[in-house]
Amino acid sequence: MAERICVGAIAGAFGVRGEVRLKSFTSEPNDIANYGPLWSEDGKRSFTVRLTRPVTGGLGARLSGVGTREDAEALKGVTLWADRDKLPSLPDDEFYHTDLIGLSVYDAGGVLIGKVRAVYDHGAGDILEIFGPGRKQTLMLPFTRAFVPTVDIAAGRIIADPPDEDDDDGEPLE
Repeated sequence: MAERICVGAIAGAFGVRGEVRLKSFTSEPNDIANYGPLWSEDGKRSFTVRLTRPVTGGLGARLSGVGTREDAEALKGVTLWADRDKLPSLPDDEFYHTDLIGLSVYDAGGVLIGKVRAVYDHGAGDILEIFGPGRKQTLMLPFTRAFVPTVDIAAGRIIADPPDEDDDDGEPLE
């Protein structure tokens, strides 16, 4: 398991006194300030976060060590990472995306389908991107109990029940 988890990103400067526009990736956006200090991805910089106000597309925030608009603009695109032990424990049926990425995915018969390359959330639920040797294209699989009945983080594997890819004959489903 990763020691740090990405919880947000700096979207740019806000105002003229070093405030930043912050995108929070936490389930409750304001909770991002509770997980500090937050780190840059390379771990070379750390920031304490003080939220100032809601802004279009995110949150206004003051970060330690950022005092001017130029300092804030220079951080645009920087992802913010929290130490795992600062984050809340999850129920048994919930997972941090970072823990799913890289897991091997098998069908119910034990045949390797591939590995989780990415996890996407476009608002209607998480989708696993699965790719493996011999696959012509990635498999996009809804991360629901119907398609993914078993996730075993400790064993590093997922059991999935993907739709039959051979059924794609170009005809509409009836």
